[in-house]
This record gives sequence, C-alpha cells and structure tokens, in this order.
Amino acid sequence: MKKQLLRTLTASILLMSTSVLAQEAPSRTECIAPAKPGGGFDLTCKLIQVSLLETGAIEKPMRVTYMPGGVGAVAYNAIVAQRPGEPGTVVAFSGGSLLNLSQGKFGRYGVDDVRWLASVGTDYGMIAVRADSPWKTLKDLMTAMEKDPNSVVIGAGASIGSQDWMKSALLAQKANVDPHKMRYVAFEGGGEPVTALMGNHVQVVSGDLSEMVPYLGATKSACLPSFQKIVCRASLPNIPTAKEQGYDLVWPIIRGFYVGPKVSDADYQWWVDTFKKLQQTDEFKKQRDLRGLFEFDMTGQQLDDYVKKQVTDYREQAKAFDSRNNRGGNDERSYLCGYLAVAPVSPGYSSPGRSKANTAMNPSAPRPFSAGDYRPDGALRAGAVIAPSRHG
Repeated sequence: MKKQLLRTLTASILLMSTSVLAQEAPSRTECIAPAKPGGGFDLTCKLIQVSLLETGAIEKPMRVTYMPGGVGAVAYNAIVAQRPGEPGTVVAFSGGSLLNLSQGKFGRYGVDDVRWLASVGTDYGMIAVRADSPWKTLKDLMTAMEKDPNSVVIGAGASIGSQDWMKSALLAQKANVDPHKMRYVAFEGGGEPVTALMGNHVQVVSGDLSEMVPYLGATKSACLPSFQKIVCRASLPNIPTAKEQGYDLVWPIIRGFYVGPKVSDADYQWWVDTFKKLQQTDEFKKQRDLRGLFEFDMTGQQLDDYVKKQVTDYREQAKAFDSRNNRGGNDERSYLCGYLAVAPVSPGYSSPGRSKANTAMNPSAPRPFSAGDYRPDGALRAGAVIAPSRHG
C-alpha cells in the first residue's frame, strides 16, 4: 500500500514538474524576418519584440534576424530542414507567403510542414506614389496606365506571381492593360522599392499599408487608394479606399508567425498561451496600431485551419487569374482580397533598408525593362537598369 502511494505521489510530482516547465519561457528567443530590413516581415517581428518585453512575457529582448529570399521561401526551408526543433524561434509570415506556398514556390515543403502559431493583425494592400507625383487620385493613375502603360514603372518587394504583382495586375486589368505587359520591377522585401521610389527610379510602389505608415507619418502625406473594404482608421484619415474611388478591389494580408515542425507540444503551447494573453494587452494593441495593422487575432488550431483554407483558396484564385488572362478577357469582378491605397510619399524620406538595386542603377544610360531583364523567378537579372522617372 505504501509503495502504491509512493508511486502515485511520484507520478503527481512529475506531472506537476512537467506542467511548471511547460509554462517557462524559452531561454533564448528569436524572430526571423524572411526579408531584408524595412518591410512587412521586419515590422511583424518588431511588433512582438517590443510587446513581449513590455508585458514581461520574456525577460531578455528577442533577437530579430533577417533571412531574405522568395517571400519567405528561404526561411521556410531553413526552419523545416535545418532548425526544426528550436523552441524559442518564431518566423514571420504573411498572406504573400501563403500565396507562394499555394503555387509551390517554397520548394518541396508545403503548408503541413510547420506549426502555425499565431496571427497578430491584418494588413491591406496599398499603391504608393511620390508626394510630387502628378497622380493625385487612383483614377489619375489608371488613366495614365491606360493611355501609355510604359510610362508607369511599378516597383514591389516580390517577383512576378506574388501578391504585390497580383495587386498591380488587378489594377492593370481595370485599366485595360495586359498584366504581363506592365513595367514591373521585383525587389527583395518591402523597403527596397520605397528606396527606389524616393530615387525616382520607379513611379509607383505596390506594397502593404503597414509598410508605408512610417513614410506617410513622416511626410504628412495623403493617399490615392487602398485595397480595403472598410473606411480607414482615424490615424490614417486621408487614405481613401479603392472602393471609395470607384474600384471594387479588396486585398487583406494576414501577418503572423509559425515555428518549426519538431518544436515540442509543451513549447508550442507556451507560445500559444503567451500570444493569447499578449493579444489582450494594451501594450500589444498600441504597438499593433502604431504599425498600421488591424485586429485579427488567431492562435493554435484556429490559425492552422485558417491558413490551410487560405492556401487552398489562393491556389484556386491563381488558377482563375491565369485562365482569365489566357483568354484575354477582362473580368471586372474582384476575385482576390485586399486594401489598395495610393499614397504620396516625400522624396526626402529614406527607407530603413538600403536597396542594392537602387545603388546599382545608372540613370545616365537608361533603358526600359524587357522580358530579357528578368530571371525565370521574376526577379531582375544582374545589370538590368531602371529607366528614370518621366514624372518629376
């Protein structure tokens, strides 16, 4: 009887110890931003870096590291193949990551190969122009594209087929322009195209609202259009939605995190519980609002279900897009979701991430981009030069 009681007590102590250990934060935390500094992945990591520390969820500052490549493809492959069980490492993802996953652009790994952790907000697509641009409304830009597609050079932080490209393609279709004939320049990450815009090397940036908030705030700029269903929040009162300007285009972009496939259930649950608590705090909400994100809180299984449904939906939508484009038709329905705003940005404000493509440009010997300037993945080949702006 005593032995049985001893075994029972021992088992209870072990269970209690396991429970206590499961509630402890990882000794070292890291957030991987799968792009260069200055874009949406960067701000997603910085959001939790600040709020986790401010709320006391972690005692030491979270490290933010950058792993650019393929809108998350390089980081995804590294985590699955090389760092699958790191308990303190989270990786930022976005709707663009899910779009690329749906098209098989992450290589041999798919949506089931990581553990989806938490979302921290939703972003919306936006079209930005310089503050001195002649285009003051979305209609101005659309008219210019329809009149002369070559006069509009669009820069974005991802390759052809990405969500930034699709947002541009939707606009091109509305302007009766073949999306594959528009002048589109692929950069790495959201910071680089803004740098190119400041240097007058591109006239338009197809990006995300949160990526542009720092530039808008610094310059007191207004916006042309944004891919969003609802009216802008009070902190961005001058940014009209595309729908408000007569174009029914909506493009929401989830922002969140995943962990490696071999992270233990206990460590995974610690992160889930921590994010659930974090999302209810004033500190987190303040940081989210400062970064131009809108509330969209999911964790654990709920997020896992959402992500897998989104990947399936993106796959079908991409097929529909290709089908319509191959027919040469111009379907006026909006079949992809987001928030499009055209925001004038001051040429005097520099991006946090310096663009290699920008410093390599040679304005004295310009030439327009052609099909030969692009690699098969949609990125620019070495030596491709962006023609200087015709507009200021």
